[in-house]
Amino acid sequence: MHPRLRQIDRRIGQWMETYGHVAHRVALGLLFVWFGLLKPFGYKTTTSLLAHTIYWGPPEVMVPVLGWWEVAIGVCLLWRPLNRLGLLLLTLRLCGTVLAFILLPGTCFEGSVLVPTPEGQYLVKDLVLFTAAMIIGGTVHHDRVGRVIH
Repeated sequence: MHPRLRQIDRRIGQWMETYGHVAHRVALGLLFVWFGLLKPFGYKTTTSLLAHTIYWGPPEVMVPVLGWWEVAIGVCLLWRPLNRLGLLLLTLRLCGTVLAFILLPGTCFEGSVLVPTPEGQYLVKDLVLFTAAMIIGGTVHHDRVGRVIH
């Protein structure tokens, strides 16, 4: 690689390392707030699938509860001192996702686990978001500039 291109590549990589974790945490937090707020305000989302898997109450109650739960996850991810709580709430939320795959495979997949339905795609996305949140979990012991706090 040409020395000038290598230098540009290094600078881009340093910029991504410096700002990537914060941008990732903020984007994930905003996503949870945004999608979470849709539910209590009556917009149809595939979270109703989770509300049908969790038998603690009727879907018309559980969907808004799950929505506010997602808003709480998002707010906790946005406000750094609450990141650990947000990750805990997200982990508990993931249990509902896995439960839906187990209890409602016919709703999540079209004949094969390689062919998810739109609802199943939403739940697979939840698994990906959880793995993305693991990166945030790996930084809770860092200060604002990325140094490890002992």
